Amino acid sequence: MNSSLVGNQSGRPFCLLAISYLETINFCLLEVVVIVFLMVLIISGNIIVIFVFHCAPLLNHHTTSYFIQTMAYADLLVGVSCLVPSLSLLHYPVVLSESLVCQIFGYVVSVLKSVSMASLACISIDRYIAITKPLTYNTLVTPWRLRICILIIWLYSCLVFLPSFHWGKPGYHGDVFQWCANSWSTDPYFTLFIVVMLYAPAAFIVCFTYFNIFRICQQHTKEINERRVRFSSQDGEAGEAQPCPDKRYAMVLFRITSVFYILWLPYIIYFLLESSNVYSNRVASFLTTWLAISNSFCNCVIYSLSNSVFQKGLKRLSGAICASCTRQRVAKDSSTSRSKRSSNGCHV
Repeated sequence: MNSSLVGNQSGRPFCLLAISYLETINFCLLEVVVIVFLMVLIISGNIIVIFVFHCAPLLNHHTTSYFIQTMAYADLLVGVSCLVPSLSLLHYPVVLSESLVCQIFGYVVSVLKSVSMASLACISIDRYIAITKPLTYNTLVTPWRLRICILIIWLYSCLVFLPSFHWGKPGYHGDVFQWCANSWSTDPYFTLFIVVMLYAPAAFIVCFTYFNIFRICQQHTKEINERRVRFSSQDGEAGEAQPCPDKRYAMVLFRITSVFYILWLPYIIYFLLESSNVYSNRVASFLTTWLAISNSFCNCVIYSLSNSVFQKGLKRLSGAICASCTRQRVAKDSSTSRSKRSSNGCHV
C-alpha cells in the first residue's frame, strides 16, 4: 500500500487492526484468529465437497461438475495458502525474505481466485449452451473439450498475474506482511490491465448468460403451461403450472455466482480506489480482503443447501464414515473381549 500503513517502530508487532494488539501477547491476535478460522472452514469444507463428488456419481452427470470441482480444488489451495500469513503474524521464522514470500503469496491467491472467477464464467456459458442448443449440446460440450478449457483457465490465470512481480501489487490479501503494506504499491495501469483482462469480461459473461437463461426459461415455462392448459381443458382436467426443467439447476449456479460477486465487490471497489490514490485504510484493506477470501467456504454451503443430489451424496459419505467407525469399534470391542478371555484362561 502506501506510507499510511507504516509499521510501528517501537518493537510492537505490525498489526492491521490496532485493537488486536495486546501488551502481553507479541503477535496480532485478532488477525490470527480471523485467518485461522477461515483457513479451517475453507479447507474442511472443500475437502468435503471433493469427497462428495467422488462418492456421488450422479453429480458427475452434469458437465458443470468439472468446473465446480476445479473451483473446489482452487478454494482448497486458498485455504492451505492462508497458512503463510498465519505463520507470518505469529512471527514464525521463514527461510525466504519477507518481500519474496509476500509477492509469492499475493500472486498465488490472485491466481486461485482468478480460476474461481473464470470457472463461474465457464459454468454460465455451459448452461447457456445447454438451454439454447439442447440438440447439439452433447457434441459441442465433450469431456475432452472441458479438460482443455480447464487447462486454459489455469494457464490464463497464471499469465494474467505474472507481471505483478515487476509491475505492481495484484491485490491486498490483508497486507499482513509489513513489506507488502509499506513497499509494494499498486499501479493504476496494472489495475486497469487486470480489470480489462479478468474482472470486466467475467462479469459481462455472467450477466449476459444468466439474463438470457432466465429469459428463455421464463418463455419455456409460459409455453409449457399454455400447452398443459390447452390439453387439460380438452380432457376436462385442471393443469398445474410446471417450471422450466433447467431453471432450478441454473438457480443453484446463479446463487453461487451472486454470492461470489457480492463478497468480492467491496474488495474490487477498494482495489480501484486505492490504486487511484482516492482512499486508503488498513482496516478496510483487511476486512474487504478476507471477506472476499471467505467466499472459498461459501460455495460449499450454497451447493450443499441447494442441490438435492449433493445432499444425498453428503448423507452417503457421512453414512459410510459412521459405518466405518462402527466396524472399527465393534472390531476393537471383539478383540478386547478375546484378550480378556485369553487372559482369564491363563489364570485357570
